[in-house]
Amino acid sequence: MSMPWSWSPVQLSLTVAATATLISLLISIPSVYWMTGRKQRRKVLIETLFFMPLVLPPTVIGFLLLVLFGSRSPVGKAIEWLTGGSLLFTVPAAILVATIISFPLIYQTVKTGFLSVNPDIVNSARMDGASEWSILVSMTIPLAFKSILSGMLLGFTRALGEFGATLMIAGNIPGRTQTIPTAIFLAMESGQTKIAWVYASISLAFSFVLLLAINRGK
Repeated sequence: MSMPWSWSPVQLSLTVAATATLISLLISIPSVYWMTGRKQRRKVLIETLFFMPLVLPPTVIGFLLLVLFGSRSPVGKAIEWLTGGSLLFTVPAAILVATIISFPLIYQTVKTGFLSVNPDIVNSARMDGASEWSILVSMTIPLAFKSILSGMLLGFTRALGEFGATLMIAGNIPGRTQTIPTAIFLAMESGQTKIAWVYASISLAFSFVLLLAINRGK
């Protein structure tokens, strides 16, 4: 089986990674802010669940998502009833996987940034009558911006390279759900090493530039 060269996997990978990074960031910021006020025991349990995607094999994540969103599950049936089709083997499925994979990195980096904010400044703002929303938007986020940006770049890089779980629930459909990692996999399987090298080089270039940006921003 042969495969022609196409920019489609590159474009889709960038779209999936960017969307997943934005979703993870929008979830991470309120999650971190909320978790800072939780009791230690409950906080440890919740954050353990948050960080599970970092240590679980991608195939386990893919398997769990297949079970959760498959056509036989209540969630899968509800999605099919609402949308008229399955979530599996679609671009939203790839975005879902990338979001799950990138979330722990973004969460931890945002958390580090929030914890670096001087609590005396925050407490003074509360004493002056500032709302929690105002403190978050006007003080905490700006003061932790470098950490938030680093988290976004790390999450984007991780989402860009996701393979195992993506292959399981989004598939490897050329022109539809094929990303850079799955395109490399197909190229190697079909014996087209040159095409695999091109995709791998693009991935290496993106990863190097993003990691360089993170290190220069420290």
